[in-house]
Amino acid sequence: MALDAGGNECSRLRITTPRDYQGTIRAIVDLVEAMDEACGPASAAQPIGVGIPGTISQATGLVKNANSTWLIGHPFDRDLAEALGRPVHMMNDANCFALSEATDGAGSGEGVRVVFGVILGTGVGGGLVIDGSVVEGAQRIGGEWGHNPLPWPEDDERPGPACYCGRRGCIETFLSGPGMVRDHGVVTGEELTTHEIAERCAAGDAAAAATIDRYVGRLARGLATVINVVDPDVVVLGGGMSNLPGLAEGVSAALPAWVFSDEVATRVVKNVHGGSGGVRGAAWLGGG
Repeated sequence: MALDAGGNECSRLRITTPRDYQGTIRAIVDLVEAMDEACGPASAAQPIGVGIPGTISQATGLVKNANSTWLIGHPFDRDLAEALGRPVHMMNDANCFALSEATDGAGSGEGVRVVFGVILGTGVGGGLVIDGSVVEGAQRIGGEWGHNPLPWPEDDERPGPACYCGRRGCIETFLSGPGMVRDHGVVTGEELTTHEIAERCAAGDAAAAATIDRYVGRLARGLATVINVVDPDVVVLGGGMSNLPGLAEGVSAALPAWVFSDEVATRVVKNVHGGSGGVRGAAWLGGG
């Protein structure tokens, strides 16, 4: 996505992400060149913002913590800048999503200072924005709630599924799309997609409804720990799983049982910009 100085969309292109390092670089170069052609000479002079499902290590300058594992261990920002011949600003994609929604999305508005943006998709990530600025943290892992353990686990949730990070029971293994698919399969023996589970729930299927109820309860527990630590004004849900009907409302109703407060003023809302939130935030990084 390319934005002009006023935040208006100039061009948008979408492709399937290659699953190798050099292919990913080549794909981004091709996309940038196509958008430069669509937007004109002014676009070609702009720096590039890129959101990645991980971050650049402060210690090594290499990608770490990426569930797109082929990026790990590479100087992705430097290699991409060299391939493009222009500056590249790179940040975790959940941070980009949170920045976008806090700037002019579901987390914007008078009196809103602290926004936690949540990605619920193939993985689970998060980004924290305070007074319009992303909080990356000393290790650049600010907001990475998905690799904490699921809080207040029940007996059948221990030790939890294995995670690509090397641990078990991470929030991501329960609240990602694949996590819901796995959970439904373990309980029912059925191999259904998240869309099929949602459709069956809407049609009155009790097993599918139970799967979504477990998902809502786990999401509420996970977000309660975030609220207990950073006490955000707004939590914005993003990623494909945020499209589950009534998810924000269900989580809001479940939060009071877990948040350390006599009331829960934090609003849990669905995103405004849909699947474009992360790329919009990345475009803001690049300067529009």
